[in-house]
Amino acid sequence: MDPNTAVLKDKTSPKQLGRKGPLQRKETLAGFLFVSPMLAGVSVLTLLPILATMILSFSDWNFVAGLEGLKWIGLENFRNLIDDDAFLKSLQNNVIFLLTVPIYMAISMFLAILIDKSVYFKGFFKVAFFMPYISSVVAVAIVWMVLFHPSAGPVNQFLMSLGIKEPPKWIADPEYALSSIMMIYVWISVGFNMIVYIAGLQSIPKDLYEAAEIDGANAWVKFRRITLPLLSPTSFFLLITGIISTFKVFDLIAILTKGGPVQSTSVLVWYLYDTAFVNLKIGYASSIALVLFLCVLFITLLQWVLQKKWVNY
Repeated sequence: MDPNTAVLKDKTSPKQLGRKGPLQRKETLAGFLFVSPMLAGVSVLTLLPILATMILSFSDWNFVAGLEGLKWIGLENFRNLIDDDAFLKSLQNNVIFLLTVPIYMAISMFLAILIDKSVYFKGFFKVAFFMPYISSVVAVAIVWMVLFHPSAGPVNQFLMSLGIKEPPKWIADPEYALSSIMMIYVWISVGFNMIVYIAGLQSIPKDLYEAAEIDGANAWVKFRRITLPLLSPTSFFLLITGIISTFKVFDLIAILTKGGPVQSTSVLVWYLYDTAFVNLKIGYASSIALVLFLCVLFITLLQWVLQKKWVNY
């Protein structure tokens, strides 16, 4: 390096640093001003409630009584959860509800492959399958309430026409209520997952399928060796978001069954709502919320660890 150039750089670098300092501070301040509304919203509506929930989970509090009625009881709420049959039933129903995720993912992948390659009017079928996902949950629930009516519903009318004298009562029967809600949830979720899978299929290079055909690979081999591995990042995304969404199922149950009959459709979010806003046990409901958070966190971390064995980027 030329010594004169080095001297020139040494002479100009302090001035440049002096000029960049105020400019960088102004840019940083401007950036904070732009994101401050979002940060304020996240802090007030998300971070503070999370912190309050963690604190209140160690208390016994009915918010109608005010802060004077706040009583610290330590881990008593969590001890009571272990012996709470309603909580354990809700947790069990949530675990069973997880089965909807692989079911609608498999259906969505099949429909995506079918629509992407072998169907005319692709746009129509995409919209038709996606409509339940964007439709009002209240409207969807009322439609299925009519369909699943024990005596006058079209589903049971059809079954009776086939010779089944005593068809299931569906959402009115404790043995079939949860499976009925699961069927509705699968029907709602298929459209969104199908659209995401179609996007994933369109990102797969066509050269791979052409090379496989030249080598004599059949449809099953191409699916197992090309489609399935290259769709694994998409499947991983849908698996995580799907499992998280199953722990948040509330609207269908609130409209159709309200946790019944005989708590057969009660899940953690519904039991949390019932405990907090019906029975007004805020501390106990906060402990349920904390357990729900830990369940979702554990399952998500487990998936992140296991994804190294089956996700191909």
